[in-house]
Amino acid sequence: MTAEALELLRSVSLFSELDAEDLETLCEGSTEVSLPGGEKLFSEGDYGDEAYVVMDGVIEITKRSANREILVAVRNRGDVIGEMAPLESTLLAPAPRSATVLARTDSRLLVIQKESLDEVLDNSPKGSRSMFGVLLRRWRETESLVRHSDRMAQLGTLSAGLAHEINNPASAVKRAAEDLPDAVEAYAAARERFAATGVPESVASILQQMAAGEKPVPPPGSPIARSDAESAVEEWLDSQGVPDAWEHASTLVAAGIDAGVLESLGLEGEELQGAVALLTAAAAAQDLIHVVGEGATRVSSLVKSMKDYSYLDRAPVQDVMVTKGIDDTLLILRSKLKDIQVVTDYEEGIPAIPAHGSELNQVWTNLIDNAIDAMTDNGGSKLVIRAAQEDDMMVVEITDDGGGIPPEVQPRIFDAFFTTKPPGKGTGQGLGITFSIVTQSGGNVFVKETGPEGTTFRVELPVSGPPE
Repeated sequence: MTAEALELLRSVSLFSELDAEDLETLCEGSTEVSLPGGEKLFSEGDYGDEAYVVMDGVIEITKRSANREILVAVRNRGDVIGEMAPLESTLLAPAPRSATVLARTDSRLLVIQKESLDEVLDNSPKGSRSMFGVLLRRWRETESLVRHSDRMAQLGTLSAGLAHEINNPASAVKRAAEDLPDAVEAYAAARERFAATGVPESVASILQQMAAGEKPVPPPGSPIARSDAESAVEEWLDSQGVPDAWEHASTLVAAGIDAGVLESLGLEGEELQGAVALLTAAAAAQDLIHVVGEGATRVSSLVKSMKDYSYLDRAPVQDVMVTKGIDDTLLILRSKLKDIQVVTDYEEGIPAIPAHGSELNQVWTNLIDNAIDAMTDNGGSKLVIRAAQEDDMMVVEITDDGGGIPPEVQPRIFDAFFTTKPPGKGTGQGLGITFSIVTQSGGNVFVKETGPEGTTFRVELPVSGPPE
């Protein structure tokens, strides 16, 4: 033990209330280590049973969140780092490091052994209270920072999923809108051919059906039947001397105009050619208008679902349809569910319950997102969500076939910062936030069952709403 080390420990806030005997205990067996600038002391997820006090230099503490490093703190002379792992560790269950420690400049550190920390905690109540207060404050600071980062990462994930979902209908609308002027022009030109004589009554009747969204005959359902119908139309048009029959066939069949409908027009020669051109142009324009309408409706539906999901412009506590929130969450996460079969089993007549809607949607997001990860990592492919009222509780069960939760980690899954995912993929906040939201709502969340076949999380919420 050196005089410098003892003097340093006296200045450390974590040990400031320890007496001389406790400080000497910490110094016994302590050593010094030098760390060049840019070198790691340890990485997040490593196991360790030593704490460190910065003697000289500047130390960075970072944590992985959403595949990026977050700067949690910068430590200087007199600061303690790495104390959580040795305090949490037992002989049978060593604790992993919760963050990565890197030297920003050339640094010296005092290494304190786990045995020395344990001895002080066991024999000095005053020292234990002092250390507990400092550790609790640091834990709260880190939790707040990482929770904020985790929420921002979740928002980014949801935004990316929403952008992916919106892109498909928006792209279809764009393409259709670009093609629509040409289609309208083609329809006007085809109509012009009948300016002098007027459109034949049989053709006008079909145009009226098309304008009303109806089809003369149902289009074939299977690809083979559709191909056969297109061939029949092409052959009939060829037999009637209509040029470029193959260009008309697929559009006419899709519009419900088969060879029989064409024959029933009772036209021939140039009049038939004009009628075919007019019907083809009308069908093409109608199809593009339909694409624009469907795409716009889809985009509007997605935006509405996102707004419902976030409960914008609504009171904090209000009557919430739990199943609607689940469905909105599934829609937002649909891009991640494309290879997973989703089965919803909702009891009929489920009532709305007073709740914080946006917070409940965060619960569904966390649980469903975890289930997706479990299935992706373990070859699962089926997600079952059940909702029902049981006595005075609204119950939601979310079941995946993702391989289950190991027994040794089950007691800690709702602990803040605890995660079984690799660094960067999980912050250990999702289930902790879920537990906090549900319990503050007067409910409960727990693992109902888990095993090789998968896991079921059960959420219970009071029908009467959160406590006053």
